[in-house]
Amino acid sequence: MPARLRPTAPIAAAAILVGDPGRALMLAQELLETPKMTNPARGLWGYGGHTALGPELTIQATGIGGPSAGLVLNDLAELGVRRAVRVGTCTALRADLEIGSLLDVEEAHAWGGPGGGGAVVHPDPELAASLTSALGEERHAGVVASLDTLHEGGAPAPVESGDAADMQTAAVLGRGRELGLAVAAVLIVSEGAGGERLDDEAEQEAAKRAGRAAAVAVLSPWS
Repeated sequence: MPARLRPTAPIAAAAILVGDPGRALMLAQELLETPKMTNPARGLWGYGGHTALGPELTIQATGIGGPSAGLVLNDLAELGVRRAVRVGTCTALRADLEIGSLLDVEEAHAWGGPGGGGAVVHPDPELAASLTSALGEERHAGVVASLDTLHEGGAPAPVESGDAADMQTAAVLGRGRELGLAVAAVLIVSEGAGGERLDDEAEQEAAKRAGRAAAVAVLSPWS
């Protein structure tokens, strides 16, 4: 039995990972025909069910930060997950990256946690290509800098490179590679470089768009 997750139903080989358990529920309602809770433990809500595309999909909350996400991904691998797409949020580091945009992560730089120092990790090439295709014109390619603490004094923490900053993507991609999983990521730009924020309704709609593309990409071998 995994150390953190306590599954109450089978876990699919394909998964969408989100930090927020509320977003996990919202995407389960959006993407699954008959959502069923698969994990109630530790507030890390997980859901599973068939999609309109046919195959089964798991949608799993990972909590806040890279360490939590890495541990959850480890449990999911033990439970049979083989492909996963992170659907998260990020803060723009470039003024021309508008809030509400969907950032297709081409690489992530780890500025916190194990590795640190800006170590570069990449998504799985085949899954990343499927995600790029699924996003279509919505796609904004970029580099994300992942930090342990995203804000210092209300502003994005300083990093040496990147188009946007978040707290999980480098850890998820790195841990996925170590586990032999295919992992990629799409991020909603929820905060602009000047501090402007996406409102809750707009963020939810952007998450649905990102989730639909993630589902198409991660399920592509079985659809």
